[in-house]
Amino acid sequence: MTDFTIQKDADGVAVITWDVPGKSMNVLSLDGAADLNALIDDALADDAVKGIVLTSGKKDFAGGMDLNVIAGMKQGGAQAVFDGIMGLHHLLRKIELAGMDPKTKKGGKPIATALPGTALGIGLELPLATHRIFAADNPKAKIGLPEIMVGIFPGGGGTTRLVRKLGAMAAAPFLLEGKLSDPARAKSAGLIDEVAADPVAAARAWVLAAGDADLVKPWDAKGYKMPGGEPYHPAGFMTFVGASAMVHGKTLGVYPAAKALLSAVYEGAMVPFDTALKIEARWFTNVLMNPSSTAMIRSLFINKEALEKGANRPDAPDQTVRKVGILGAGMMGAGIAYVSAMAGIQVVLIDAAQDSADRGKAHSADLLDKAISRKKSTEEKKTEVLARITATTDYAALQGCDLIVEAVFEDPKVKAEVTAKAEAVIGADAVFATNTSTLPISDLAKASARPEQFIGIHFFSPVDKMLLVEIIKGQQTGPVAVAKALDFVRQIRKTPIVVNDARFFYANRCIIPYINEGIRMVAEGVSPTLIENAAKMMGMPLGPLQLVDETSIDLGVKIAKATKAAMGNAYPDGAVDDVIFKMADQGRLGRKAKAGFYDYDDAGKRQGFWPGLGTDWPVSDDQPELTQIQHRLMFAQSLEAVRALQDGVLEDIREGDVGAILGWGFAPWSGGPFGWLDMLGAPRAVEIADDLTEKFGPRFVAPDLLRDMAAKGDSFYARFGAGKKAA
Repeated sequence: MTDFTIQKDADGVAVITWDVPGKSMNVLSLDGAADLNALIDDALADDAVKGIVLTSGKKDFAGGMDLNVIAGMKQGGAQAVFDGIMGLHHLLRKIELAGMDPKTKKGGKPIATALPGTALGIGLELPLATHRIFAADNPKAKIGLPEIMVGIFPGGGGTTRLVRKLGAMAAAPFLLEGKLSDPARAKSAGLIDEVAADPVAAARAWVLAAGDADLVKPWDAKGYKMPGGEPYHPAGFMTFVGASAMVHGKTLGVYPAAKALLSAVYEGAMVPFDTALKIEARWFTNVLMNPSSTAMIRSLFINKEALEKGANRPDAPDQTVRKVGILGAGMMGAGIAYVSAMAGIQVVLIDAAQDSADRGKAHSADLLDKAISRKKSTEEKKTEVLARITATTDYAALQGCDLIVEAVFEDPKVKAEVTAKAEAVIGADAVFATNTSTLPISDLAKASARPEQFIGIHFFSPVDKMLLVEIIKGQQTGPVAVAKALDFVRQIRKTPIVVNDARFFYANRCIIPYINEGIRMVAEGVSPTLIENAAKMMGMPLGPLQLVDETSIDLGVKIAKATKAAMGNAYPDGAVDDVIFKMADQGRLGRKAKAGFYDYDDAGKRQGFWPGLGTDWPVSDDQPELTQIQHRLMFAQSLEAVRALQDGVLEDIREGDVGAILGWGFAPWSGGPFGWLDMLGAPRAVEIADDLTEKFGPRFVAPDLLRDMAAKGDSFYARFGAGKKAA
């Protein structure tokens, strides 16, 4: 069976259907491209064929390029990548010119695309090479070029064609931000041409009626001028200057794909179209050979998808959740109720007081109202979702729940009390999950009569926006409970990682040292501006001081006190406590108090650093090198991730990298802490760790695992990749 088939009808229309065997979504492979090339040649050479319609045999058109093809090309080196991309360009250019006379631009055969649903990446680049794009009136379909989100950019002609079609300014959101649109918005933006109830029928009618002039793309017509102006046109000049500043401002130079994309657009705009395609291919090759693209594709696409499909799911029967009970209607519980109801799950939301439970349900109403105001939902959808949520104080309402998610205060006594109340009502097969960010699961499970069905589920705030959910196995947690938690996370469209029970689990175990290192530097007299910018220049979305303001300084105080009580004399963070305890005593609790490391206006908008920082902790005249600050911040997190793997808290480095990026935004360009250490190389990482240990103390001591890898010339993904368990 082939990926593409052709059917010619009596009217002279050849319908080429893309339907990759054994896959739910079409992806383009080298064999598939060869199939398509042969069918295009056939249709163009057949005098009985008047026009061609490209469509899909699946509910969607295509999801992009087969990443295995990209990996295969990379193994052949830069020349193999460039040759492979140019081969694709030749195919799409053949479709675009459609057999027309090179000089007169006449005699070509009209080629249209009919999109039944989603069209992403090459799934849009291919249609852009055809003469007209028809899309089904399917509001669930997504159309766009999201490559920038995984560290590359549209290299199959999408960059060059979209800029020449829309102009650099109008194309920017789709190229530089990976913006996706439904068919109606895609038509309004100019990505596609028509929305039709039956896109294949509409495309057939168009190709039968199309004339020579309908086939010539604007950039192939005499006198073409780029919309918005070319780089040295007065208007275009300002566009490109602004775009360059915007890209550098957002990426700070750490995301190579954005800069390469802009270079391809800028250089390509000053030369003929076919030369521009070669420039695009060269820049795409440059990005693809950069280790950052490898790491981002691996973590943000391949590994993320594997985890979402249950790569580490125990062998247990289907555990789809039908009715979930949520204990605690605060912001966390209310957020869990919302995402559950949105996923079609019946929800019982319980709180000690009815007005609190009602406020928790109202949170869903508020989120739905915002979605309606942005035309992303409807009143009917709101009514349907809210009808799934029962807000009550009555634990008897939990009867029939197959999963309980407890989200009450971080107090073991309170958690134990609600655990007993819920277990007195729920069925023997129900799983009980506690949402906690710090409390050991095995200790909390002591309050349960069925510890094998007791598990931790750590949601990140705000629940509706954060993609990661950390699932924590207690000492007695059984496989069915793990499967239940994983299936639930899949239902609510989040990405799960599964870790073993230990203080702070995985995410907080790594993020707390990052925050603490930033606070330590404040106490040392390092400029707060230098600290924050050093972090952002490494790709962290928030500097450590802004992050602690967002999460709240009093939470840091609470965690510090609990940790110190547990560790006693071994507690390592006294220097951090000197800062945050003093700030808390002054009422500077972070953004929620409109006072933290930063000052805030009445609306809670960040204004700048609190001037009192310089009074309490004066900035030293002698400031450290930028690289040293960056190493401290990055190694504080990365070495802890290695320790988590070494200690068995983390069982799969894929979960470590995906969890780091989605959970706290660890430099996405690097692919995560393990990806970053692999880029550095274990020997260099140990060398830096040793230097930091000598200067700043034992928190930077390289773990034995990292030293062993350095001695053997090994890397994390060579030793533990593709789901290999840590020894």
